[in-house]
Amino acid sequence: MNDERTENMNRRSFLKKALGSILAVAGLSGTTYYYAREIEPGSLHINENIIASPSISPAFNHFKIVQFSDTHLGFQYTLDQFKQLTKTINDLQPDVIVFTGDLVDEPHLYHWDNRLIGILRSLKAEHGKYWIYGNHDHGGYGTEIVLDVMEQAEFTLLKNSHTMIEIEGDTFILAGIDDVLLGKPNIKEALRDVNPDLFTVLLAHEPDYADKTVEFPVDIQLSGHSHGGQIRFPFLGDVYTPAYAEKYVEGKYTLQNGKLDLYVNKGIGTTRVPYRFLCQPEIHLFTLMNKA
Repeated sequence: MNDERTENMNRRSFLKKALGSILAVAGLSGTTYYYAREIEPGSLHINENIIASPSISPAFNHFKIVQFSDTHLGFQYTLDQFKQLTKTINDLQPDVIVFTGDLVDEPHLYHWDNRLIGILRSLKAEHGKYWIYGNHDHGGYGTEIVLDVMEQAEFTLLKNSHTMIEIEGDTFILAGIDDVLLGKPNIKEALRDVNPDLFTVLLAHEPDYADKTVEFPVDIQLSGHSHGGQIRFPFLGDVYTPAYAEKYVEGKYTLQNGKLDLYVNKGIGTTRVPYRFLCQPEIHLFTLMNKA
C-alpha cells in the first residue's frame, strides 16, 4: 500500500521535480549558490501561531508549545549551531517543548558524545520535553542510540502513546506515533482511552499521515520531515520532498472543514544537499488560547 502511494505521488510530480532539478543546478550558481549554501541554512525563522479552540481550557491561555524538527546533525549542521538554537528556544520560555524527529543525519556514522546530551538537557520547559522518531532516527541502526541519548537528555518518547498535560485540574492530550516510513505507527494505540472531548495534539513525523489522523479525535497535528523542500522557486514551489511529505509540504493546512489543523515545520538542518533557498529553517511557537 505504501509502495503504491509513493509510486502514484512520484508519477504525478515527476515533471515538476525534473524541471526543478534543472533549475536548481542552473540557478544555484554565483551569488545565489553562496546564499543558498552559506547564508539561508544558518538563518532562523520563528513561526508564531495562536491556536484557539473552545476545547482548550482557560487554564491554558498563553500556554506555549515550541516545536523543533529535523536537525540532521552531522550533515552541515554542527553542535555549536545546535547550542545556539537551544538558547533561542529557551529564550521563548516554552511550557512544553516537542521534537518531531530526525536528530542526526546518519546515526551509524555520527560521532556521538556527551556534549550533545548536555545541549539537549539544557532545554527547559516546565511541563516537559517530548519527542518522536523520524525515519533517520530509525535508519542506520539508530533506534536504540537515539533513544538512549534522548532519555539521558530528559526527553520523553511518545511512541504510539500519549501523555496528559495538566494545569489546575484541567488537561489536554499530547500524543505521538512511531515513524511512518521505518517504524510501526499505531494511532489507535496512541489514543487509547483518551477522552475525545479533550483538546488533542498529535506528533507525527511525516505530514501526509494527516489524511489518516483526520479520522480520529485529534485537533492539531505537528509534523516535520519535508524540510519545506529545502529549495523552492517562485511559481514552481518545492523542488523535491520525500515520501509522505508530498501532499503537505510546509505551513498550515486545514482538513475536512476545520476538523484537523496540520502544521508542517520546515526543520532546522539539511539532508542530501547542503542548501536552502527561499526556505528558511524554522521553529514553531504555538500559543494556546481558549475560544469561547
